[in-house]
Amino acid sequence: MANMSLTKVVMPEQEPNVRNKNFDEVTLGYTKEMAMEEATRCLNCKNKPCVSKCPVNVSIPEFIAHVAEGDFEAAYQTITRDNALPAICGRVCPQENQCEGQCVRGIKGEPVGIGRLERFVADYHMKNAKVEPLQVEKNGKKVAVVGSGPAGITCAGELIKKGYDVTVFEALHKAGGVLSYGIPEFRLPKDLVAKEIETIEQLGVKIETNVVVGRSITIDELMEEGYDAVFVGSGAGLPRFLNIPGENLLGVYSANEFLTRVNLMKGYKFPEAPTPVKVGEKVAVVGAGNVAMDAARTAKRLGAKEVYIVYRRSEEELPARKEEIHHAKEEGIIFKLLNNPAKIVGENGWVTGMECVKQELGEPDASGRRSPVPIEGSNYILDVDTVIIAIGQSPNPLIRQTTPGLEVQKWGGIIVEEDTMKTSKDGVYAGGDTVTGAATVILAMGAGKKAAKAIHEKLSQ
Repeated sequence: MANMSLTKVVMPEQEPNVRNKNFDEVTLGYTKEMAMEEATRCLNCKNKPCVSKCPVNVSIPEFIAHVAEGDFEAAYQTITRDNALPAICGRVCPQENQCEGQCVRGIKGEPVGIGRLERFVADYHMKNAKVEPLQVEKNGKKVAVVGSGPAGITCAGELIKKGYDVTVFEALHKAGGVLSYGIPEFRLPKDLVAKEIETIEQLGVKIETNVVVGRSITIDELMEEGYDAVFVGSGAGLPRFLNIPGENLLGVYSANEFLTRVNLMKGYKFPEAPTPVKVGEKVAVVGAGNVAMDAARTAKRLGAKEVYIVYRRSEEELPARKEEIHHAKEEGIIFKLLNNPAKIVGENGWVTGMECVKQELGEPDASGRRSPVPIEGSNYILDVDTVIIAIGQSPNPLIRQTTPGLEVQKWGGIIVEEDTMKTSKDGVYAGGDTVTGAATVILAMGAGKKAAKAIHEKLSQ
């Protein structure tokens, strides 16, 4: 019989004033009993609206039914038919806008905690299951994958199961892409990412790090070396800036650089070890997406006494996940909404403050969105010594500059056929942030899965 509670089983988490001083995971996960109780809230709807909104089409009611029965390994096998990275997706997917956003239980209460259950199942499997070697007959064909982020890893995992020899080329010294360098330890533990990557390698995927495709080797050269297809999942690692005076001062970071330094130089071991990233006492983070929340909460953990989110729109327009906003506020992050930076000021080459202009929302445009309008004479100096710019990223231009025949958007995104992820260059496919611009992990995974299917269909002819 279904559990008709209107609320999710609460997931334990660290106290805000404890966790904002460490890099341990904020949310602690369900116990077996909690997971089984939450699973009984699922109505196993006939139409399964949650599945249709999942970018990789996980059989959600089926895996939840296994959880309710206590068969957690069956639940894991159900999820991984479609999702190669369940422990990661359970933590960082915006479920509220996807599967949980369509849950029927959400009409008169909270939706089923699909993400929490996915996380539990994946964590339980990692702790208790023995990985069996994959027995697949090789088909003699090779595929190269550029980038070891969620799109690339998903594409590689799908193709290795179909008998292809797959090699992933990663520019950095550590595999995982944005999962390793972009998302903080307190949201996505690095040992967990390493285990997920290890699972893909155990299937037979080869990963070569420190290979910058476009510099170390080009896509054309990969094809000449005998690869039958290439999938480009190189992400969007080129930061955008405000183009205001003072952005070249010392103490100004892009969020990309800031988070990469902390993650890859092990800044998350602070305070047990010295931080490799200089953070002042007062930090302003410009932007209000998930990356901005990550940067602000990281700065707090690295010892900043005051951290501000500076955003030109209002509370209703905040683009970050509600959970991330909630956690940031609990941890003492100060939100300065309807404020827009005009200039970063400094002394002796270092940041000493940021000039802001207060905003008000104007009349709605044709889309119904109200744009911010500056309030004349409202300029003031916000006293900060570190500024982090988190207003988005674009694809690195290396791939498009070194690949003749590859068509791209004006802003740099690779143009693909929507159904196949095929590019304008024969044998080359692309997906994830390098196509869409910065988006979500699960959307990138969906693209990688779609591309793998199209590559297989083409090479099987």
